[in-house]
Amino acid sequence: MDSSRTLVISDLHFGRYGGGDVLRSAAARGPLLQALTDCDRLVLLGDVLELRHGPLRDAVRAGADALQEIGGALAPGGEVVITAGNHDHHLVADWLERRAADASPPALTLESDVDWRPGELPARLAELLAPARVRVAYPGVWLRDDVYATHGHYLDLHLTVPTLERLGTGLMRRVVALEPEAPRTPEEYETVLAPMYAWIHAIAQRADPVRCGFLHGGSVRGWAALTGPGRRTLRSRALAAALPATVAGLNRAGLGPLRRELTGPELRRAGLRAVSETVTRLGAETGYVLFGHTHRAGPLPADDGAEWCTIAGTRLINTGCWVEEPAFVGPDPGASPYRPGFAALIEGDAPPRLINLLDGVRLPERPVSAVGD
Repeated sequence: MDSSRTLVISDLHFGRYGGGDVLRSAAARGPLLQALTDCDRLVLLGDVLELRHGPLRDAVRAGADALQEIGGALAPGGEVVITAGNHDHHLVADWLERRAADASPPALTLESDVDWRPGELPARLAELLAPARVRVAYPGVWLRDDVYATHGHYLDLHLTVPTLERLGTGLMRRVVALEPEAPRTPEEYETVLAPMYAWIHAIAQRADPVRCGFLHGGSVRGWAALTGPGRRTLRSRALAAALPATVAGLNRAGLGPLRRELTGPELRRAGLRAVSETVTRLGAETGYVLFGHTHRAGPLPADDGAEWCTIAGTRLINTGCWVEEPAFVGPDPGASPYRPGFAALIEGDAPPRLINLLDGVRLPERPVSAVGD
């Protein structure tokens, strides 16, 4: 019987502007470090570093203490597998650029090993995570024959909620003249996404984060303004009134298809529809697909299991996040699917199991608002 144990966590966002990256707190790290003592492998499923809120050096510095403790907490001989997300896509940028310089680079598969060189970001993370062995895979990693894990940022091409990221992908697919039936491969997804990520990363390395608010939460602030509780400001009422016409205009401009419903349940459903579409297009149908990106953990006991399953029967599991975002956790953080601390535990041949390592752990209080589920 297979007795291996793998823990999968996503969206740590070390270096996040304004705080909220909870693993910088020793109180939050404790339960994770304890869980790792019995694990052979840890998967960091993207957005480990927040590289859109400021210089890379600041994000690495913010995560240094936690990453050093994580690497030392794994069982002897343990492995850390890292894959990049949209906020730390720079992790694989040098490697992708070297591949593009080749006359005929091998096609990206669902799991491609990332080779790095001294001084590059993967090498810096490997140094911090020592003595654990470190491997970087992209765009995802097979954890078992029936378990595939990826950050999930490819779903933005199929999202029907008009987030800034979704609008950017709509514009980029027009710029690169992607075929209507595409994308169908990781290469085609990267054709749209990689240039956009590189542009945002370049801005973040030089811009003042205080003045460039769109880099750190423009979509979140807009979402809260349109859907948050309490008395609406004149600006938020104007935004809500203009939404139907705005969405219609975006669809006419070829940036859709987008829907004008902006509610918590629709955000969940839209994300699941989009990741299902991605899994189908990539041919990643298997027993289970783990992803992060949306920060909404699931399926949880109250969720409709049918929503978390593709047409072909693949079960979807979102590993949640390690970010405290008041605009999403709402007035009852302890029951929110957006609360930090979620992880997926894979024990031997058993089905992946979603757990929360921070339930019952008191974190520093932050202002609370809500957008619902």
